[in-house]
Amino acid sequence: MSQTVAFDGAPPPGTINFGIGQPSADLLPVELVREASAAFFDEAQPFELNYGVVHGDKGFLQSLAGFLSRGYGSETSSEELFVSGGNSQALDMVSVVFADPGDTVFVEEPSYFLAFQIFRDHGLNIVGIPVDDNGLCVESLKKALQTHSPAFLYTIPSYHNPSGQCTTESRRAEIVELAQQHDFLIVADEVYQLLYYFENPPAAYGSMAASDHVVSLGSFAKILAPGMRLGWIQSSPRLRVRLAASGFINSGGSINHISSLITRKAIDNGSLESHIDALKVAYRSRVEAMDEALREHFDGIAVWTRPNGGYFFWLRFDESVETALLLDEARKVEAGFQAGNVFSSTGGLRNFMRLSFAHYNEHDIREGVARIRPLFD
Repeated sequence: MSQTVAFDGAPPPGTINFGIGQPSADLLPVELVREASAAFFDEAQPFELNYGVVHGDKGFLQSLAGFLSRGYGSETSSEELFVSGGNSQALDMVSVVFADPGDTVFVEEPSYFLAFQIFRDHGLNIVGIPVDDNGLCVESLKKALQTHSPAFLYTIPSYHNPSGQCTTESRRAEIVELAQQHDFLIVADEVYQLLYYFENPPAAYGSMAASDHVVSLGSFAKILAPGMRLGWIQSSPRLRVRLAASGFINSGGSINHISSLITRKAIDNGSLESHIDALKVAYRSRVEAMDEALREHFDGIAVWTRPNGGYFFWLRFDESVETALLLDEARKVEAGFQAGNVFSSTGGLRNFMRLSFAHYNEHDIREGVARIRPLFD
């Protein structure tokens, strides 16, 4: 079994729970963070332990801009960037700054289920827009815009959670055009953009920030460590001004200032990019192991597409299958998964299942898939 790591919802020892969308312990780079921390504290000045500048430390934002320019393959300006405490905190901030209680927000159907609670906490009405193998369905979006005026569209364009697909470049361009025509924001959750294992994804929405209708969210949780509690928001300078005017920001200063200064060291010395390269190798092997195990055990009873990046496989079963009803049986065989209905804004998608390959090595992935298979007999 893999080395275990403590976190909320950690499975009991011996359980292989593919519902966990977190890196395994062996992929959390303790030495990298230790060395970056030492490099920062060896040179730290007293005021670097203060609140910091509301947008984020200037040096960090410049380093982040260079990192994204290399990773996205398009020029990124530090003037477009704003430090966040990771994507959950960024989604909460976006819901406050760019929407009002009672507003409508569009989400993909399916979508990241924990985002639903954040939006509902702020009194936002959720309307789902279907996705297919090419991403968000533009024709369905156009139809929804005939009856709704959304504050924003929340989308996961690259290696979607849960379905794993990418929205094509042409659809992204169409969606930006619709946002400009109908005056809504695109809130793009791009945490998996840099985690591609076979071919490069389409250009990030962050590269379209100058449109004034795009807010791109990124996080170090998936490419460094969740415990850093650090991410970024990329937008036009005009939208960044609105973020900086938030009462939360004005009261507290820069978000996770010390983490950003430590992470800057990891960017500047090249260790972060080397770590991401290593993640790609490890995750590619896990993708291939899960795909092989699924073909061995689930061929003929489920349909799926091997993802080219991200964390997830998305399986569709016959409509007579309700995956949520199998969760208790999965626990009895020390296994687990996420049932499809939680990813639906309306409680649909009951015959779907999400499996994450991120938290387990190849041996455990094969064993876990084998444990789940008899549940569908």
